[in-house]
Amino acid sequence: MTMEPARLKTVVGSGLLAFPVTHFRADGTFDEGPYRASIASNIENEAVALFAPGGTGEFFSLTLDECRKVVSAAAAEAKGKLPIIAGVGYGTAMAVEFARAAEQEGADGILVLPQYLLNVEQEGLYRHIAAICQAVKIGVIVYNRDNCLFAAETLEKLAENHPNLIGFKDGQGDVEQLVRVRRRLGERLVYVGGMPTAEIFAVPYLAAGFTTYSSAVFNFIPKTAQRFYKAVRSGDTRTTDDLLEKFFIPYIALRNRRRGYAVSIVKAGLRVVGKSAGPVRSPLTDLTDDETAELKRILVGALGDAIH
Repeated sequence: MTMEPARLKTVVGSGLLAFPVTHFRADGTFDEGPYRASIASNIENEAVALFAPGGTGEFFSLTLDECRKVVSAAAAEAKGKLPIIAGVGYGTAMAVEFARAAEQEGADGILVLPQYLLNVEQEGLYRHIAAICQAVKIGVIVYNRDNCLFAAETLEKLAENHPNLIGFKDGQGDVEQLVRVRRRLGERLVYVGGMPTAEIFAVPYLAAGFTTYSSAVFNFIPKTAQRFYKAVRSGDTRTTDDLLEKFFIPYIALRNRRRGYAVSIVKAGLRVVGKSAGPVRSPLTDLTDDETAELKRILVGALGDAIH
């Protein structure tokens, strides 16, 4: 049984979210065994919901059949212990196809990633999201970023007409837009921080009403990710400031060195802690050996030999 949209909304806002990487073999094929083990680890470390596959899970490099396999594996491993939210994307017809497939494979919700390439008008975005909401019964979260930016009025209209629209994830960081959306929609939606390396933005986003965010570093340092999240929620600025200075800021400097490293650096982190998820798929590129060694130095310098 999948989770009802109203329940999914409550769960998503209740704690730290994670989006597992997708495990590939050396030849680039999906490696289900280690992937399922990573889902089990995410559950053990108390993520409240998983985006699988999301952007960090390389959704845009997966075929429809592969997405089916990834969602099915995640849902089978989760066994209802926490919700699985599958990424969908591309143009409307393809997004609907991916959404229906995710629902069939046991996903509890979907995250609508930005459409490919095109900048569009608000009416087009409305029709796009409306078609996806109408295609499934599970909960829908929109991802506000890049070329998929929602006016508050568009979201309000969508929320009025589609009860299974439950969430707004932001990866743009436009404070004026966030204020407009929150004032217009209030508690109708759950608000999720979705900036790359969301921890950097977690404190100001909390002040804006975003009770949660999705953590990429949860993949390889889940206990530290949870410690940071709990410090944010409790106002423990000593802990957040310390981890920002010692780990997150140097980590971001390395992440920003090349395009696409927001995903690649997560897989490098898994290699550093002995839990390789294989290579990234092209057009992404992996960190070099020297950069991976640099990441290890950052991790050990910040967290000691017992990296977790």
